[in-house]
Amino acid sequence: MTETSSNKDANTSLIDFPSMQAILTSEGVECHASELHGVLTGLVCAGFEFEDQGYMTMLNDLFNEGDGFPGSVKTALKQMYSELWSSILDDNYSFNLLLPDDDDTMAERGHALSTWVQGFNFGFGLQQKDTPVVSDDVKEVLTDFAEIANLSDEMEEDEDTEQAYFEIGEYVRISALLCFSELATPPNRESKSADKKIIH
Repeated sequence: MTETSSNKDANTSLIDFPSMQAILTSEGVECHASELHGVLTGLVCAGFEFEDQGYMTMLNDLFNEGDGFPGSVKTALKQMYSELWSSILDDNYSFNLLLPDDDDTMAERGHALSTWVQGFNFGFGLQQKDTPVVSDDVKEVLTDFAEIANLSDEMEEDEDTEQAYFEIGEYVRISALLCFSELATPPNRESKSADKKIIH
């Protein structure tokens, strides 16, 4: 597939957990793909602007001791960031957490979910540190997320645990969208025409 493929074509190769984790591992970057996605989502849901490219520096500082990521990791992170925005702005609510596949063990998936939530709270806190005023709904979400982040990795491989995992995951997904709807700064597609109006 060429880089000039349309966005619709690109949707067939959205970055997923196994491919992102494989890139990180192959480049010797010791971080969890779910946590990276959580941090980016937390930043975006707390008001980080789409046009701001500073997220890469933040990730370098958080996960790579300030050093630049290898090229393949940087490319994957840019794709992740772009796809995050596309999905979270999608009217069909296509936004999902970056988590292991259903055929991974319950322990691996549970760990990834708690790691994602930790990342979200971290990214959210980084973005909100200068403007900490949030609604009661958002405060409740952050409190719940702090509890979910401490979920035990000792998870049983049974239907009840599976059901609980999916319910918590869905709650986290919807809650992230709620934070986005309250605090985010969506890209202004009409910014150019707005600028013209101001000039005239």
